[in-house]
Amino acid sequence: MGGRVKMQHGPYNPTSDAVWLAAFVDTQPKTVLDVGTGTGAVALCLMARMDGIDMTAIDISSEMLCAAQQNFELNGKTANFINADILSWKTNKTFDLVVTNPPYFQGTPATHNAHHNANLGLWTRRCIARTRPNGMFATIVDAAACAPVIAEMSHHCGDIKILPLFSNKNTAERVLLSCRVGRASHTTIFSGLPMNCDEVLRDGCTIKDNISGPRM
Repeated sequence: MGGRVKMQHGPYNPTSDAVWLAAFVDTQPKTVLDVGTGTGAVALCLMARMDGIDMTAIDISSEMLCAAQQNFELNGKTANFINADILSWKTNKTFDLVVTNPPYFQGTPATHNAHHNANLGLWTRRCIARTRPNGMFATIVDAAACAPVIAEMSHHCGDIKILPLFSNKNTAERVLLSCRVGRASHTTIFSGLPMNCDEVLRDGCTIKDNISGPRM
């Protein structure tokens, strides 16, 4: 994002997924929950774009949260950090926006105790439950793992938006997804974008306002 976000080398180094997810958000929220925040990349990318966000960041790994706190300090930002599992977190609080770059990786769990092999349908359901009425839930997942996420969205939400991201293959590698709680059932699928799009990754542009292509 043109140097607007700084990240220390740590237990997990974020990928372009975080930048893409932040660029996909087309609302101006006051309260945000970043689920599975890791080292804080999604939250920091959002806060670099928008002022006045009351950010809450939750993660099951205390090591990851410690790294996230250091990254927030590095960027001069603050958040409410919660060391808990979204699948069992007890709260009645809801948020204008809930974002997550979920643990869609399938394989041997990492040493930093972050979620792997997660039930993405249940993960999505818990995230939607923390989204206030008319609020937005947004996520990015591996294209091969998007079916349970879309199924949960269609069951609980409306105004579903789907944007595929392509590498050098003929099939999508990642999928950006968003929906609104309490909206009428409606789904829009946008034209895809290349995953190495410099306007997003290096120039820090949003998908809605600054890129020719999908009109959100």
